[in-house]
Amino acid sequence: MANLKTTAGLVSIRKSLELAQLTTFVPEIPSLDTKPADCYLLSAPFATLGGLSPSEKKIPKAPLPLRQRYFRIQAGFTNRWQFPYGLSCDLLGTAQANKAFRVCLNETLKRIMTADTPVSLSDEPKIQTSNLEFETQGHSSSLSPQSQKGNELESLRVHSNQAYTNEVIFSHTQKMTEDMEPDVALECLGFLWELHRIYLFKSKTLSQLLISAVEPMNINDLESQHKSKKEGKHNKQSNLAAQKTKALGKEKSKMKKITLSLDVQDPEVTRIAFAIALKNLYSTEPEVEEGDVLGVLAAASVLQFPSLFQKCVSIMKSGICSANVCSYYCAACKYKQETLVTDCERWLEVNLVPQLSSQIHLRKLPQELLQKVLRSPRLFTFNEFHLLKTTLCWTYLQLNPRVQIIPSHETILMYFSSLPKRCSFLEREAGQRYITVFQSLRLHGITSSKHLEDLRQINFLPLPWLTQILSNHYHALENGGDMTLQKDFSMQAVRFGLLLKQEPRYHEEIISIYGFFFEIKAIRHEASAYSFYIQRVKQTDPALSFFTAERSPVSLRQEREVKYEIKAQCLMDGKWREFSTDQLTQKFGVTKPSCKSQVLKARIPSIPVYVTYALLFPSS
Repeated sequence: MANLKTTAGLVSIRKSLELAQLTTFVPEIPSLDTKPADCYLLSAPFATLGGLSPSEKKIPKAPLPLRQRYFRIQAGFTNRWQFPYGLSCDLLGTAQANKAFRVCLNETLKRIMTADTPVSLSDEPKIQTSNLEFETQGHSSSLSPQSQKGNELESLRVHSNQAYTNEVIFSHTQKMTEDMEPDVALECLGFLWELHRIYLFKSKTLSQLLISAVEPMNINDLESQHKSKKEGKHNKQSNLAAQKTKALGKEKSKMKKITLSLDVQDPEVTRIAFAIALKNLYSTEPEVEEGDVLGVLAAASVLQFPSLFQKCVSIMKSGICSANVCSYYCAACKYKQETLVTDCERWLEVNLVPQLSSQIHLRKLPQELLQKVLRSPRLFTFNEFHLLKTTLCWTYLQLNPRVQIIPSHETILMYFSSLPKRCSFLEREAGQRYITVFQSLRLHGITSSKHLEDLRQINFLPLPWLTQILSNHYHALENGGDMTLQKDFSMQAVRFGLLLKQEPRYHEEIISIYGFFFEIKAIRHEASAYSFYIQRVKQTDPALSFFTAERSPVSLRQEREVKYEIKAQCLMDGKWREFSTDQLTQKFGVTKPSCKSQVLKARIPSIPVYVTYALLFPSS
């Protein structure tokens, strides 16, 4: 029995010694001297080994008896291997975890956001953190738990936004500065921007701030030099020592970081736009994305950065479209860019009806700009009624700012018909400010009885206006088409238009005015050769539909004197070109060659082409 006890004791002692030798090979887990936010990332490799954490002081010992051997499995697509169960004595896994722990956390890894780390772990400037903590502490005490959750989410968005602004500027500056330490700190927009003074002189604002901050330091240096000279008269050796210390002091002052402060009041300047503007200080050629151009333009104006400002203006000129023409125009007026203002107006003159009238961006069109475009002699429209529909839609959008889709014409008519009938809309208090807009229209060019009846039913125009329109039509029909009350051709001629985009090569449309029928034509002969003209059509011509011949008035006059102008507009090499016949007067017959107008021929290499046919019947 004694021998058995002795043997059992020796076995147990041997096992404990083997376990002690085994655990002595387990490397010590280093202590954490990092920020609490980094613990999530640093503890990840240990957590995979059965819940081990770097914060634990001791590694649990393996229980007795020792477990059986397990086969390792590959962890994901990496070269790391581990046991299928979390063993505390996994030497290889623990060694690999320690190796992963010793690797420094780079900025990309710190920005990875997971369920454990919902906030980016990259270092943020102290000024922004303090401001954010002050704001959250000031509001959290007085808010409900739901609102506090909203504030937390908002703070997360702010942090992610800051990380992005850091990435925008610092990822670029690190390449340009060759690992130079930043020597200027700019406080702006509640953020701390680390910059290099040698790159700030592209901006007049930043260079002036830098000079004003450096001058007091230079004055202090001069005073110290003067004081050291007086003391140096007594002792040469002390003078030499003072000079050495001064030289060292100058070197240190050169390396000393200067803090600048800039107050930006322009609401268009966002942090992202400001970061892009600062990034361009380090570039030889300005680079701006079209989506950021408005904010960068505002930032360039604040920084007084001429090359970047002009780059933004050129991008805006070449990228005008329905979505941005209104915002570009407002920015051009704000920063007094006359050429950009002209380009926006010129784009609207040809695209107000074809493009902007069918998009919700029409709401943003300022009233003074709309009124100016409506009075332009270069304005393109398919007919005068299309302009009326566009202005009615614009008015509807001004009165209903919550509407998010462009309404149909029937919806607009129904809305105005539902208003009280005691007076017309333009005579009401809400509609008086729009009177000048509708006075800019050529309402006498709306000759369709259906369209005039719709205007009467919606009770939009004042009754004297409708009476005047009907009176003009009756007078013209009674006098063979003479428009005696319309004598200013540039402002009162009735307009019709054709928009040429792709095929077919042959475009035509029948128009009717006071019993006279005309065909407006546009023919593409070659790749860039076009012909435009007007041709009178006889009332018995098969080209006229049965409904037109049956319902429309018909004049039996063999000749009709017409004052007309044919105009074609297109965009060529970034500039709008105009081809015109000027104002011509001709007597149109019903047979050739008198039935055909003068032909406007032009070589237009690009599309679309906006063709306007303006007609006026003088007294005959």
